[in-house]
Amino acid sequence: MPKSRFKSAFYASKEKAKAKQWQKKAGKVRLHQSFKRSYREDYERPFEAPGLLSHAIRSFKLVFTNWKLFIPLIIIMVILNITLVGLMNEDTFVQFQKSLDETSSDLKMGNIGTFTRSGLLLISTITTGGLSQGMTEVQQVFAVLLFIITWLVTIYLLRHRLAGHQVKLRDGLYNALAPFISTLLVALVIFIEAIPAMIVVITYSAAVNTDFLSTPFYALIYFIFAALLLLLSIYLISSSLIALVAVSAPGLYPLVAIRTASDLLAGRRIKFIIRLLYLAIITIVIWVIIMLPLIALDLWLKSMFSWLAGIPFVSLELLIMTCFTAVYATTYIYLYYRRMLDYEN
Repeated sequence: MPKSRFKSAFYASKEKAKAKQWQKKAGKVRLHQSFKRSYREDYERPFEAPGLLSHAIRSFKLVFTNWKLFIPLIIIMVILNITLVGLMNEDTFVQFQKSLDETSSDLKMGNIGTFTRSGLLLISTITTGGLSQGMTEVQQVFAVLLFIITWLVTIYLLRHRLAGHQVKLRDGLYNALAPFISTLLVALVIFIEAIPAMIVVITYSAAVNTDFLSTPFYALIYFIFAALLLLLSIYLISSSLIALVAVSAPGLYPLVAIRTASDLLAGRRIKFIIRLLYLAIITIVIWVIIMLPLIALDLWLKSMFSWLAGIPFVSLELLIMTCFTAVYATTYIYLYYRRMLDYEN
């Protein structure tokens, strides 16, 4: 090829690539400009969403209305978790119970209420990692994969049920896993975005062990540093959670899903983060209402009948509640995503 033709072809391809990039940027929601002040009326995006309690109740109603789909899904996930991941070791729960009994014997009354013991056992089991304690790397990988499967199947069933289609659980199990690789890539992006929060956890444990926080000035500097990193992770992960829903649509690529989710949340990110905090509160309330009586009943039965001591009732109940929470959280986030899509359209 002559030099002049090669040069003209090179510049033509360069201009074509530049025009393609500008076309992508033109469709992107840009509420802020660099080195320019952003006024409130410029970055506000009107969005009418149901109230927090109304949204939570609607999510519950949708799950329980379609119980013929979701209860078998929860049972299948529980069986797969028992087979591939395993239950929480009963010895771990017994160790928590013995430690609590030893602590309660040192109190003035020498005894604490059954429901108080149940609550402390529930809190200690969750906060100390009792649900995942003793899991190998392979079991942790299986746990993540099963959660992604639950996420994709739940979204598939919800999408078709809200569209008025008659769908079966079998259809979800067979057809929902098509975007599995794309979902894994978005999950990898979420893991990368969570690195600042992981840095906070690592540095905090190191600061506590070295008494770095004992000096007020150093403690103030560290907490400012930790708050900025946590805010960065929350800011990034919030849009990636929506992308995790968006990527389940057929034929949508991971990067396109991330850009779409970022555009949807532009100017609405704080509202979505508030929804996530409310989801956490609702989840805690559900666990307390359901698990406390079950743990109290387990403590009473095992105190009356010694032959029940080795049966992992609580471990099975915790696993069932974990699978139900995964289904409910997926429904909660998906309904908010659909609300944003419908409002845009």
